[in-house]
Amino acid sequence: MTFREGNFGQVFGVLTQASMSPSIHTRENREFATEIKFLIDPAVAGMIRDWARANLAPDPHAGGDLLDTYQITSLYFDTEQFDVFHRRGSFGRSKYRIRRYGHGDVVFLERKLKTRGLLTKRRSIMKLDELERLSDAESERDWAGHWFHQRLLARRLRPVCQITYRRTARVAMTNYGPIRLTMDERVRAWPATGLVFNDSDEGTALSESRIILELKYRVEMPALFKALLEGFDLTPQPVSKYRLAAAALGLVAEFEASPDETAPCAPSVPTVCALG
Repeated sequence: MTFREGNFGQVFGVLTQASMSPSIHTRENREFATEIKFLIDPAVAGMIRDWARANLAPDPHAGGDLLDTYQITSLYFDTEQFDVFHRRGSFGRSKYRIRRYGHGDVVFLERKLKTRGLLTKRRSIMKLDELERLSDAESERDWAGHWFHQRLLARRLRPVCQITYRRTARVAMTNYGPIRLTMDERVRAWPATGLVFNDSDEGTALSESRIILELKYRVEMPALFKALLEGFDLTPQPVSKYRLAAAALGLVAEFEASPDETAPCAPSVPTVCALG
């Protein structure tokens, strides 16, 4: 299945409403999808990027020379005891973060939830200068960020670290809906300094010698992705940018990798891979 110019309108329209790429809706709930990840060598990544550009369409919300790249910066939240990092109870099923694309003046409040091995996302958009409202002791019901603020208060979450990286994104449409391939590189992290974004080019490098490849799809893996896995002999490998950052920044006393982060996932059970 190769993307063709003629069906770009369909891909763009469905993806804008669908959910797998960044959009500008005030609020959206994304349908459940399967996500699998891989850590790949930069040389192999270059070949996969060429393959993706030959077989998939540019992400309709991306830019760059080939209209398929953008920068992502996220503030991640955790408790004082780092319950999210240690995946204690319900904290192991969800991540709360604030995401920014490029140096834009809007941000997305996001909850990424894993249920029965599938991923779903809830997000709301707002102006960057509204973030300070999240530091209030009470949440305002008539504010678009009320649901997010309410959960931060209930779960006693606070900003812990910032992660920035450059993403290449390609998409296509299948009989089961949109599919998406992303490649994340130049991943860097900083300790959080409150509800603000650090725009410096410094930071602590994460996974410098590997690039993070992600495949997202619904219902069943499309033939195109099966061909990719077979053609490049890829084996899924769970990886969490947040857990890598918290450990690299010394925010946790000791990083104890769980069994599914030390051994590759079997291709037959991709949904057990860690949230990113």
